Amino acid sequence: MKILVVEDEHAIADAVRRGLEGEGIAVDVMRDGVDGLWAATENAYDALVLDLMLPGLSGRDVLVGLRERGIWTPVLVLTARDGDAVQVGMFDRGADDFLAKPFSFEVLLARLRALVRRGAPERPVVLSAGDLRLEPARRRVTRGGTEIALTPREYGVLELLLRRGGDVVTKSEILSNVWDSAYEGDPNVVEVYVSYLRRKVDAPFGRRSILTVRGQGYRIAGDDT
Repeated sequence: MKILVVEDEHAIADAVRRGLEGEGIAVDVMRDGVDGLWAATENAYDALVLDLMLPGLSGRDVLVGLRERGIWTPVLVLTARDGDAVQVGMFDRGADDFLAKPFSFEVLLARLRALVRRGAPERPVVLSAGDLRLEPARRRVTRGGTEIALTPREYGVLELLLRRGGDVVTKSEILSNVWDSAYEGDPNVVEVYVSYLRRKVDAPFGRRSILTVRGQGYRIAGDDT
């Protein structure tokens, strides 16, 4: 899962980013409406967390701009202004949910997950490759019925590979979706996490489902080998 947070209050933006990353969710943060509209237009996200009061462009203008461009990514609006009139106005302009400040991170996370489920009904309830199964709603991974404990990063890499349905996923795509677009560390970290995954989901079961495509990236085998 990848989320865009458009929020100019650094404390709130940083807290949301840390919380989501702790759940294995990739996060991009933009501090004003202009950059937020650009990011949401140029990149694919599962959902947006959009503050109403932003410099550059207001959250309302960002939302209107997205919907006018035919971008229907689910949007959760944050605001310090409560009241029916504000909510109705934002819903009328294409908002999907609304959360008044202050809010708890647990509520934010639950609402984002609900938005992603509603906003992407074509996504399967269970992702699988052979007897390897991942249940996004429960964040549960099993192999032949045996549950496998994964770290948030490991889970994110595996989920991305499974969602691609056997297609090759490049190292840069994994970094962008599981880490974030601004990651500047060693790109070989992807190899490290793929190795971790193989030790947990393949080796103990005598499988070889996470394959390296030399010079291209990685893919999940359709049939376990």
